[in-house]
Amino acid sequence: MANIALAHDYVTQRGGAERVALTLTRAYPQLPLHTTLYNPSGTFPEFGAIDVKPMPINRWKMLRQHHRLALPFLKDAVSRCRVDADVLVASSSGWAHGIQSTGRKIVYCHAPARWLYQADRYAGSNSSRSLRSRTIEAVADIVGPELRAWDQQAARSADRYVVNSTIIQRAVAEVYGIEAEVLPPPPAMSALAAASQPIPHVRQPFILCVARLLPYKNVDRVIEAVSRVPNLNLVVVGEGPGRRHLESVAARAERTHLLGRVSDGELRWLYENCSGLVAASYEDFGLTPLEAAGFGRPTAALRDGGYLDTVVENVTGVFFEAPTVDSIARAVEDMVRLPWSARRIIAHSESFSEDRFVARIHEIVDEELARC
Repeated sequence: MANIALAHDYVTQRGGAERVALTLTRAYPQLPLHTTLYNPSGTFPEFGAIDVKPMPINRWKMLRQHHRLALPFLKDAVSRCRVDADVLVASSSGWAHGIQSTGRKIVYCHAPARWLYQADRYAGSNSSRSLRSRTIEAVADIVGPELRAWDQQAARSADRYVVNSTIIQRAVAEVYGIEAEVLPPPPAMSALAAASQPIPHVRQPFILCVARLLPYKNVDRVIEAVSRVPNLNLVVVGEGPGRRHLESVAARAERTHLLGRVSDGELRWLYENCSGLVAASYEDFGLTPLEAAGFGRPTAALRDGGYLDTVVENVTGVFFEAPTVDSIARAVEDMVRLPWSARRIIAHSESFSEDRFVARIHEIVDEELARC
């Protein structure tokens, strides 16, 4: 039988890339997942049922809990890792594509490393950055040239690149000179899954924002924008180093709930009961609008990045041109005012099914096995 292996950058947080890694483990059940760092308390509980194989660097508790602090050490840790497999499928946004394999290597690229190629956007403005973020940026400036050289070499070691969106297809071509196939991942949150779990203190009507609390997610501007819309609450789901800054912004705004991390049942209830989603991040793949669409809910999204692939204007949502407070507020007002067809919105989300994704991954792996 063919020897297939799976890898992911680090299993330390809850995000779209980690959802894709879980989907890959369902595509190939019983296989271990190779990674640099593993922090069970920081990521999705479903990883507890998977044989996660972290690298020796994982013995450092501080790095498991704060993977950004590991930046100066990850290159060497990944370079020393060699996986014995006929085909390695690496879910990567900066590290797993550098894992060595005895066979063919397929990279599912979420994005070329933001901290190497989009550092200003990733770090955010000085006012919204923590001391830790500024320290990490300073380290990245020092080791950046060496890491970019390593990153380019790691990309060229792959036999095949697959990407999540057309904007990342262009980025991979520009950064690495590699032509990649676009294979969008499925929505993580399904309306057909287990029962939802109500959150009693959240009052309707409300707009939902689901994002890690990082500068480039623009959550502070979402908070200010929705506070300008009368009789509308905002619920923000997500954790991250920007929480303290956002708490101060929310204190000045009205009708804002910062829920932090919620269970899947609670998130399902929020999608079911919200008036719509607002998505102002610079995203490589627009995942949250698809999740909202699965529940028949529209999205007000930034006309940029992965949202161009996952939001259909005036069918599943509306766009705003820039992540400014005024622009977001106008789009939210339009979204709650316009009539929407839940049936058409749900039909759009169903075109991004997990079955479709898994079937194509199997085809790609089989094609690479035939070349062994």
